[in-house]
Amino acid sequence: MKIIGVDVGGTKISVGLIENEQVVKQYSCPTPFDAEKLVVVDAIARAIGEVFYPEVAGIGIGVPGLVDHDKNMVIDVTNIPSWDEVPLKDLLQERFGKPVFVNNDANCFAIGEKYFGKGKPFSNFVGLAIGTGLGAGIIINGHLYSGKYSGAGEFGCLYYLDNNTEAYCSGQFFSQKLNLSGEDLFNRVEKGDKEAAKIFNEFGIHLGKAISVIMLAVDPEVIILGGSVSKAYKYFKDAVMISLQNFPYKNSVKNLKIITSNLTHIAILGAAALYFENRGIMAGSPEIEIINRTSNEYYNS
Repeated sequence: MKIIGVDVGGTKISVGLIENEQVVKQYSCPTPFDAEKLVVVDAIARAIGEVFYPEVAGIGIGVPGLVDHDKNMVIDVTNIPSWDEVPLKDLLQERFGKPVFVNNDANCFAIGEKYFGKGKPFSNFVGLAIGTGLGAGIIINGHLYSGKYSGAGEFGCLYYLDNNTEAYCSGQFFSQKLNLSGEDLFNRVEKGDKEAAKIFNEFGIHLGKAISVIMLAVDPEVIILGGSVSKAYKYFKDAVMISLQNFPYKNSVKNLKIITSNLTHIAILGAAALYFENRGIMAGSPEIEIINRTSNEYYNS
């Protein structure tokens, strides 16, 4: 089976053709973020066209905003000003003649981990994407919980100290609070810089407090970290656990697993996973194996 995954970012559109859980063809182009809404849609469509085949079963799209699933409208996209209401699903279904599924990019991260990554064995977990912002997707009983407008799990927007959680638990902590480059800090701590290690420790304390809120709200088996900042997890892991020492339910902390994603193309894979999720195909089910085997037999015949 061939599926297309699309990651629409504020600066770049990334598209991939997925077959047998692998990205076999990829294409990227700049996002015309300041253009009219249909110009942006056309750019996405042209990017999809670069990897499209008639045999494609469906298309999944992750967007940096919310989605009104009742009206099939993309809404509240802060990085693309013209996208106040965009019927992206309907426009692309009409253009390609294939089922299209759209969701928030953080939700795509979580469902991508469920179908393609470390979330496969778990029924209840949170995917926490820590990059320039803080996004989260929630998996409950093996399925993505998006809420009415795909905004469930926006823990980064919760009030915290003088700002919100995102300001202290994402790359914004380094760039805006400390006027430092997260990448430079990572390179410094890799070389044994004690001041950089101290900063990551402070970051971990803040993140631990955010995780305690997530645990109270969702009570997950696992939290899967992704995004650029997660690459430094070993440098703030201990601080996270120290921060969780005051959590009221000690057994929950004891049993909680916090792991990092190892998927290279998670944004694309996550968008593609929307196809399986919306078709009611369970992750790891024999149905996926049958589909993949049949696909191989068809294309090799």
